[in-house]
Amino acid sequence: MNKTEKIAFAEELQEKLGDARAFYLTDFTGMNVKQITQFRARLRKEGVEYVVVKNTLARRALAALDLSDIAGFFSGPTGVVIGREDAVSAAKVLTDFAKEFNNMPAVKAGVVERKEVRPEQIRQLADLPPREVLLAQLAGGLQAPMARLLGGMTQMMAGFARAVDALRQQREGSES
Repeated sequence: MNKTEKIAFAEELQEKLGDARAFYLTDFTGMNVKQITQFRARLRKEGVEYVVVKNTLARRALAALDLSDIAGFFSGPTGVVIGREDAVSAAKVLTDFAKEFNNMPAVKAGVVERKEVRPEQIRQLADLPPREVLLAQLAGGLQAPMARLLGGMTQMMAGFARAVDALRQQREGSES
């Protein structure tokens, strides 16, 4: 790469990482071309991108994003899993693929919502249910107390109606 291509690559990477909800750094040592192709295909299905980067250019892009703490992880062969939409789906594909292929690619570190995460935290993130399931659980949790309150109020109103009906029947019986 000449100097202008390097600058363009660093700027493009900076833009991708800046727009991403999460990105994870991997070491792809030991993976063959077929495995990397399979890995990229699985990531693509989830709307996630995988970029093999030159470490010096990646550090330059991170410095501009004020994420220089993670720059130390850019050593050796480094690939970046970039999740623009969802941090969980990218972590899930990465973790599942690593389980299937004996911890390849190895996870070095990650950044989720501009905060550094360790490989253990990435595995925990991957174990979370999908976003839609989490939202449904939240909605169910919010709905349950309201449903109990409604049920209790309905029972009180039914009891009140029975009491009024019993009083009416008692008065009708005493008038006869």
